[in-house]
Amino acid sequence: MSDPVPVSKEEARLLFARECDFVLAAAEAAHFPETKLPEISFIGRSNVGKSSLINALTGRKGLARTSSTPGRTQQIVFFDLAKRLMLVDLPGYGHAEAPRAEKDNWNALVQYYMRQRRTLKCVCLLIDGRHGAKANDLEMMGILDRAAITYKAVVTKIDQVKPAEREQRREEIAHLIARHPAALAGVILTSSDKREGLDELQVFMAGFAKP
Repeated sequence: MSDPVPVSKEEARLLFARECDFVLAAAEAAHFPETKLPEISFIGRSNVGKSSLINALTGRKGLARTSSTPGRTQQIVFFDLAKRLMLVDLPGYGHAEAPRAEKDNWNALVQYYMRQRRTLKCVCLLIDGRHGAKANDLEMMGILDRAAITYKAVVTKIDQVKPAEREQRREEIAHLIARHPAALAGVILTSSDKREGLDELQVFMAGFAKP
């Protein structure tokens, strides 16, 4: 995996203004699409706002399915952004209401995807801004570190954090990820509802896109 190349805010905006299409939802590895496009995946605790963030980034409200029921995403969902970048919505962890065996299957599929997917360039690890990093977030960081999978800390729902506490949240998470070898430096604070931080995240992601 490699670091993103520098791109301008305008280049990133134009990329994310283009078509983004649903490709497929895979319940097993045999269903993963065959593609040479670079991929960025999103993972985090259930109800962290993955689908809402993907919809906000692409400007398409119904692209990724959102739900008030945590853990509803049970498959790995692929989206093609302008034939230049694949966005991948991974099942959430932590609060899904499902039998243990089913959760184990999801976890095994996700770990297989992250370890074996050669087109995967970076994982966006989403952390709920209201609560900060929890035990299962730390567990995921450990999994990514051991597999040497590059990841970026992205804080969600920052609009629900008091303004005086936002920088404190950033500093807490920045200090945390500094101890993790596979984590890229820096933390991006976002709000899907208020569209805060989306341009910064788009610039970061566009750095991995196919020229």
